[in-house]
Amino acid sequence: MSALATATAPDWELDYYSRPIVEDDGKKRWELLICSTPAPGELEPAFQWVQPCAAGSVNSIWLREALETAMAAAENQGLGRPRRLRCWRGAMRTMVQRAAEGLGLELIPSRRCYALVSWLQERERTVYPAETGYLAGPLAPQPEPIRPLALPLPETARGDSWGWASLQLGELAEASEWAIDFAGLTPLPPGFDPTTTVPGIRLFGSNRALAIAGWVAGLEPVRLEVDGRQLVLEAGLDDRWLLSDLSADDAPQAAAALQAARQQAGGLQFLAVQASPSDQRFTGFWMLRDLPDG
Repeated sequence: MSALATATAPDWELDYYSRPIVEDDGKKRWELLICSTPAPGELEPAFQWVQPCAAGSVNSIWLREALETAMAAAENQGLGRPRRLRCWRGAMRTMVQRAAEGLGLELIPSRRCYALVSWLQERERTVYPAETGYLAGPLAPQPEPIRPLALPLPETARGDSWGWASLQLGELAEASEWAIDFAGLTPLPPGFDPTTTVPGIRLFGSNRALAIAGWVAGLEPVRLEVDGRQLVLEAGLDDRWLLSDLSADDAPQAAAALQAARQQAGGLQFLAVQASPSDQRFTGFWMLRDLPDG
């Protein structure tokens, strides 16, 4: 791989799981889906890969070989090996970890797999129903995961203050051109009005803003939620961080704004870190999306 390919190699988002299709042997089909994380300004992943797997072959050895095949295909397209893998299903973490280690790849357990989840949702609407053996109708729901309590942010990651903010989708479409030290951008949901309002929060850290942004980047921030009267940042696979307690008046208003974003903006939210409210640049800016976990 050339030095240029190494520098520009994207992260990959991976889902290795069963699908709602029963094969001739009576077992559900498994499938490996891989897509590259879109670079800032890209509307779609540059690389997508689908490889079915027989239920009896589900193991880390099969997955490692499939990853090798996918990497060879990516290199043939001039895209190179991924820098990192993101896996969004906690149940598959150990198997994916073993396969990744065998190839010298870093695994990041994270729900920041927005491009992959959107692609999977599209396949659930348009691809799987057309397959022989498709399981039509509602499936048995997965057990509700036990949600951990939200932990207070460490002292080193707390800003001096914070505030609610909003941006329009049209403004977020230009985010790839902004000056941002730590950025986590994602393609915008298609088909939405550019004047649609997207809610978010701004954390202010004065001379510690850069350190706070670096710490948040390592969290893999996923989405904001209002839990009772607490403002919570969900991150990683199942981490929950308490950002602030809300007043009795603010909590329902904030919950309503996030609910509106789910319905009108594809669940889009944002989290910004700046030195002060008057600062014109971002030390950190992440687009978040409230998408299903599994």
